[in-house]
This record gives sequence, C-alpha cells and structure tokens, in this order.
Amino acid sequence: MRKGHFRWLERPIMAGSATVHVGAAAATLLQPNAWPWALGAVVANHGVLTAAGLWPRSQLLGPNWVKLPVSAARAQVAITIDDGPDPVVTPRVLDQLAAHGAHATFFCVGERVDRHADLARELLRRGHTIENHSQRHRHNFSLLGPLGMRAEISRAQEVIARITGTAPRFFRAPAGLRNPFLSPVLDALDLQLASWTRRGFDTVNGDAERVYRRLASNLRGGDILLLHDGHAALGKGGRAVILDVLPRLLDTLGELGLKPITLKAALP
Repeated sequence: MRKGHFRWLERPIMAGSATVHVGAAAATLLQPNAWPWALGAVVANHGVLTAAGLWPRSQLLGPNWVKLPVSAARAQVAITIDDGPDPVVTPRVLDQLAAHGAHATFFCVGERVDRHADLARELLRRGHTIENHSQRHRHNFSLLGPLGMRAEISRAQEVIARITGTAPRFFRAPAGLRNPFLSPVLDALDLQLASWTRRGFDTVNGDAERVYRRLASNLRGGDILLLHDGHAALGKGGRAVILDVLPRLLDTLGELGLKPITLKAALP
C-alpha cells in the first residue's frame, strides 16, 4: 500500500501539467502577444487530464490496479461486484458464490451499507471483503474538487469501518471516472485505487450471454472482473443479469483452473 501524501505530483502527467501552466504564465508576462499560444497550451493540457480521468483503466493520474499484482503465475483472478449491497440481489449472489466455494470483493456504497448493515456484515461472515465505492455514488463524482472527493470517500470509509469493524483498503470511483484530485485524497486516506481488467456492462445490458462473453473472453490469471449487484440491468424474467452470468462465469473459471480471490488477498 502506498505511503505519503500528494505524491501524485511525481507522476509525469502532473509534473508536465505544472510545467505547462508555469510556462504559459511566464510566456504571457514576458511576451503579452503570446497569450493565444499560452492559452491554447493550457486548454490542450486540460484536455489530456480530462481524457485520463474519463479512462477508468488509466494509470496516468496515479497508481491504479487494473490487474492483480504478481498473481498470473498463481492462476488467480478477482471478481469484484459494485454498487450494493442490495437486499434482493446480494443474498442470491452470496449463495451462488458459496455454491462454488468462491470469494469476491464487494465495492459497496456507504449509504447502502448503513441502510443494510446486517447484509454487509453477512458479506464479511462469508469470507468476502467490502471496499469503498464512495458514500452516495454521485454521478458527478468526477467533477468534485479535493474537498468534495475527500468528504465522499472518508464518510464511506467511516461508515463501513463502523458497521463491519474492518476498514476498506481499496477504492473504486463511481463509474470509474475521476480527475487529478483523486490520487492525493487516496494517498491521505491510505487507499489503493482499483479498476478492472474487463467488465460486462451489466448495468446497461440485460443480455446475459453478451455480458458473459465480455467477461470470459481471454480470461487469464491476474484478471480483475467487474459485475454489479446494485443498479443491475434486468434480464429474462426480470432477474438481475448478474444472477444469470455469475454461475456460468464461476464454472468457466473452474474449468480453466483459475481461483477467485479477494483484492485484499492479493496485497503484497
């Protein structure tokens, strides 16, 4: 786990951004007629930063787990399940995982953990882990400043720790979207950002076959897979699509000799 605060300035993209801003300011002071070029450079720089934040698997803005560290040789994968706990879907997901002897990482929303405290504790009792997915899963999370981000993340951290007795070690941004302010906030809270290797888009796609194929294509050790028990799209019979995908995915992992583990189990 990373130590220290505000080390995001060591990232090349952030050091380069600082250089662009300082250079633009200096150029404008020394040569006022150069302001259009200086402004253009700053605008282009902000475009690059925005694009990096809108790419969930990007590592340009700071450390970000997109695969498990040093686990490909151990034939391990991580199943991560977002946006819960959900009182209808999550218990059935837990039963499916138990039937396969598998453990998963649940990125939970703080206010939902508060609302369904017994279910959150049941997750841990069954050997799964709960990580931080913000307090309210705000759709404008990536537009927040450092104070807003810290409030969302630290509140969820406190709620989850109070209810479960275990503080999260990982954070996943809502929809995976973020901005340059996130990395220093996570540093200060000693949280590791985690995204995924592949996802099934199961919040918008109720076709279980298509969701399964997205997740199962080229599966290999070290992969981090993303599904949802909260905000899940509905498939046949009005069932959350995860309920039709997860058992088949777990069977496939077994056939390939891949063992599902939690993200915490993969920490060095």
